[in-house]
This record gives sequence, C-alpha cells and structure tokens, in this order.
Amino acid sequence: MQKMRLNKFISHNTAYSRREADELIKQGKVSINGRVVSDFIEVSGEEKIRIGSRLIKPKTEFTMIVYNKRKGELVTKKDDRGRRTIYDSLPEGFSRFVSVGRLDFASEGLLLLTDAPAIATALMNSDIEREYYLKVKGEVKEEVVTAIREGFFAADASKGAHAKSKIKSMEFKPFLGYRIMPSSGGYTKIKAIINEGQNRELRRFFGYFDLDVVELKRTAFGRMTLGMLKPGKWRYFDHSEYEDLRDFLKENKIRY
Repeated sequence: MQKMRLNKFISHNTAYSRREADELIKQGKVSINGRVVSDFIEVSGEEKIRIGSRLIKPKTEFTMIVYNKRKGELVTKKDDRGRRTIYDSLPEGFSRFVSVGRLDFASEGLLLLTDAPAIATALMNSDIEREYYLKVKGEVKEEVVTAIREGFFAADASKGAHAKSKIKSMEFKPFLGYRIMPSSGGYTKIKAIINEGQNRELRRFFGYFDLDVVELKRTAFGRMTLGMLKPGKWRYFDHSEYEDLRDFLKENKIRY
C-alpha cells in the first residue's frame, strides 16, 4: 500500500492544513498505534493514528466542484495585500477545499476544487487535456504556428511569467489542438488545447514571441466544462463526472 508522510496524511483526512498538522506533531499531540511521535515519518493509513484521543479515519468519499473564476481573483486562501480571492466568492463551507492547479490573477474560467488534496495533486500532475481561449496582441506568424505544432525549448521564458518567478527556462510540448482566428484590430484570438499546466505556460509561450496575452480563459479540463456556469458561480460534479474521475483514480492507483 502506498505510503505518505504523516503531516500529509493528517491534512488529507482532517480539516487541518499541512502546516497545522506540522504543529500538532511538534507539540506531541499525534500518536501512532499508541506511541506519541514527534518526527515526520511515513504511514500507510492502516495504523491507528490519533490526534489526542481522536482516531483519524482515512477518507473514502470526496467532493468535487467546478468554479468559474473571475478575472481579478487570486487562487489562494489569503492575500497579504487584501486582494479578492476565490474563497471570497465561494460559500464558507468550501474554505478547506484545495484547487487543482491555479489560474493567475488576470486569467479566468474553469477551476476544479476538492476536499481531497491527493486527488487535486493527481489531477494537476496528469496529462488530461486543458482547453483555453486566448486573445493576444499582435499577429500570429508562421514561426509561432511551427512552435505550436512542434514544441520548443526556451532558455529564457521569463516574458509572461510572474515578476517573482524563479523559473526561467521552459520546455514547451506541441499543442494537442489549436485554432487561430483571423487578426482584427491588432489582436488575434486563439483556441489552445494542451495537457500540461506549467507555471503560466501559455503566457510564457506567446510572450517568447512578443505576443502579449491580454485575455486568457480556461473552458475545459478533460470532460469537465463550464457549460452555462456564469463567472463567480460554482456547481458540484455530476454523476458522469464522478464516474470518470473514479476511473482515472483506479487506473492510476491513486488512494484518497
């Protein structure tokens, strides 16, 4: 059975964050099979793990939601500058949910959230297709189309990145699909389908060719789509989406 670090096990199966789990372990409040532990060992979930006298039972169920993120919201729990986050728009009951990857401040569209961090991690690191619609300033020339079809390595992919990002170089794989609309008014609209979620990947990709992304919206993640969901609104997964996700978890032998 797959093992995970104790603090991760606690955060996956309780309302505590990983940082809060760290503190509980340091304070000697966590025991395994009756023995108090103070180090960050790995566990399988078959042990009797307690916080005080409370036995932690591994989750067997999980909840998934689709949220239509608005431009100008941050995908974070709290912002030290007081900017609006997605959790200001979501009901209080979702405050412990984690997002499957992120959309940056200026981006919008489909965002998945769950109360099972292991599932969020698995989906984020998967090769499931992601669909985006972009608007870039400038004309998409043949060299850009070639890069879309063939992929390329950029030694300096910092244009389009967050100012504080430490990631400079990036390997861009070929797009799985794309459509480029005719330019109008100095702007070009693009549909892009990729299966990775690297740090600001699309902004960096087009930024490398001096094409500033002025609009970016994610419209699908696998078979999950926004449909008629309005900006700032959310919905639960439907039955077929849960079935698809359980098949994915089973195929990839992921415990949650």
